[in-house]
Amino acid sequence: MRLILAAVLATAAVPAVAQIIPTAPGQPGQPSAKVPAGTYQVDPDHTQVSWEVNHMGFSMLQGMFGASTGSITIDPAKPAAAKVDVTFQIAELAVTAAPFAKHLQSPDFFDAAKYPTARFVSTGVTPRGGNKATITGNLTIKDQTKPVTIDATFVGAGANPMSKKLNFGFNGTATIKRSDFGVGAYAPVVSDEVKLHIHAAFAAQ
Repeated sequence: MRLILAAVLATAAVPAVAQIIPTAPGQPGQPSAKVPAGTYQVDPDHTQVSWEVNHMGFSMLQGMFGASTGSITIDPAKPAAAKVDVTFQIAELAVTAAPFAKHLQSPDFFDAAKYPTARFVSTGVTPRGGNKATITGNLTIKDQTKPVTIDATFVGAGANPMSKKLNFGFNGTATIKRSDFGVGAYAPVVSDEVKLHIHAAFAAQ
């Protein structure tokens, strides 16, 4: 959920990122690689947003959504003008137990039968130097749209050895409130605050 840093940060060499996100020798993706101007499609096999809540003060609980469709448009000459639009499959959320997944898909929470997807659309980006940027955008869950701010870090770019096409990605974090999106059941026994961990991948077509 909860995605455009890759475009902004990949326009310049960023050797310092290796200290934060190590790249093993021989891997095709490199933090110093550049991403040419253009529009790139989201890679649904390698894009995920995981969420984390405090479960009754007993434990931390996580789940995950995958991206289904979306794209990023970038111009190295105008990094702050990058745009992203990504849709996530709420109806296919992943947790560790099938009964719990069914509970989360019920009307008490995501009501996935009625609202099967969530969507993030960027509204702006502020490069913070080096490999980082702040991304703002609108997140829509259950037809309720709220602003979200993502702290993002570029991972790397390069030619995928399988497809021979450019791939690149970034990591990001954000914090939202479940109640802002009509998913606030059992709060505050289960924390209303949700931490999002974003792993976004894009590829040339």
